[in-house]
Amino acid sequence: MVTDMTSGSPMRLLLRFSLPMLVGNIFQQFYSMVDAMIVGRFVGVDALAAVGATGGMSFLVLGFVIGLANGFCVVVSQRFGARDEAGLRRCVAMTMLLSLIVTAVATAASFLGTEPMLRAMNTPENIFSDSAAYIGIIFLGLGASLFYNLFSGLLRAVGDSKTPLYFLCLSSALNVVLDLLFVVTFSMGVAGAAWATILSQGVSALLCLVYMLKKFPILRTGRADWAWHGPMVRRLARIGIPTALSNSVTAIGCMILQVTINGFGSTVVAAYTAASKVEQLTTQPTFTFGLAAATFTAQNAGAGKLDRVKDGVRKATVLNLIAGLAAAVVVWLFAAPITTWFVDPGETAVIAASVQFLNIEAVFILALGVLFVYRNALQGLGNAVMPLISGGVELAMRLAAAILLSRFLGYVGVCLANPVAWTGAAVMLVPAYLAELRRQQNNALARAR
Repeated sequence: MVTDMTSGSPMRLLLRFSLPMLVGNIFQQFYSMVDAMIVGRFVGVDALAAVGATGGMSFLVLGFVIGLANGFCVVVSQRFGARDEAGLRRCVAMTMLLSLIVTAVATAASFLGTEPMLRAMNTPENIFSDSAAYIGIIFLGLGASLFYNLFSGLLRAVGDSKTPLYFLCLSSALNVVLDLLFVVTFSMGVAGAAWATILSQGVSALLCLVYMLKKFPILRTGRADWAWHGPMVRRLARIGIPTALSNSVTAIGCMILQVTINGFGSTVVAAYTAASKVEQLTTQPTFTFGLAAATFTAQNAGAGKLDRVKDGVRKATVLNLIAGLAAAVVVWLFAAPITTWFVDPGETAVIAASVQFLNIEAVFILALGVLFVYRNALQGLGNAVMPLISGGVELAMRLAAAILLSRFLGYVGVCLANPVAWTGAAVMLVPAYLAELRRQQNNALARAR
């Protein structure tokens, strides 16, 4: 169902739009969580560490292509808000064409760079071969991840956040079945977990595409729409590339942090892997309200309703602060039992290091919520440069913390790296958003005169 977010209560619209997407994002986390859970419990701690050691590389490449898809969908959402159906269909066609090109190039480059990147990240030798096998297969399935996120993003751009959820629930269940089949029954190890992930995401992408073409005529393109359109390509690139680079810059910081963690050995790598999965799950509400803010902002900016943009972003911030507090409480109360989803309860050293990491990060989840809302709001307004700069700030602060704090505080310094980066980026994004909104309001007043 198409949802027009340019009229009605911003709070109700944000909640109605976000809740199905939140469930979907949680299910999407299960792709990687189930891999880690089944590998950690049925194969062993070293296998869990092998999967976790690839996290930074995965974020670097997948974050780039997913950021590109999200940036493209901001432009689609703006065309929808402006009621430009012809421009919307042309935008969809150019988005798909550019995504095909990016998939081919990124798949080849990332697959060939797998082993050199793992060597550069100081991956422990006892988990190196498993890490290479896992991430190599994930990179081969890059197109499945890109196009699932693209098609679900196109549906969200016109206000349908429920349909991607239904398909994602189905494919998440498939992922669990395939994980158990490949890892437990066929004893395929970490490679089996990777194959389960990409096959499941491929099913989800295909179902989204079929549904989109069948149920949304507004997104159905004709032959003329596929003719190369330079102005539209440039507009997509102007939003999509900085958004993608913003994710990749953040990922580089995560890779540097992973290098530091790898130096502590496979036990700490396993602890960090488990803690990262828990963190990703508990922060999904803040991430989701940020995505909702992007769609709300883009539609209303496209319609010229900048006062609604301001009101909607304020409401999204309130929702994210509530979600952040709830996530922090869950982590403080249940970090240890949740960690045992991934490792045997007898792995006390792994559990203790994981809980310490989570307890420190929970203090700063509110800063992460602010970061997500204002970064996405800027992208919705069409400003992709400041989010990219904020990614650079994250990189610099995560790098400084990973290198300097770990030298003086050891593992505690590593635990502080993400919070320091979140806080620094959030502090710069709020005034940047206010300045961009004021600039666009002044431009609108000038045109009205």
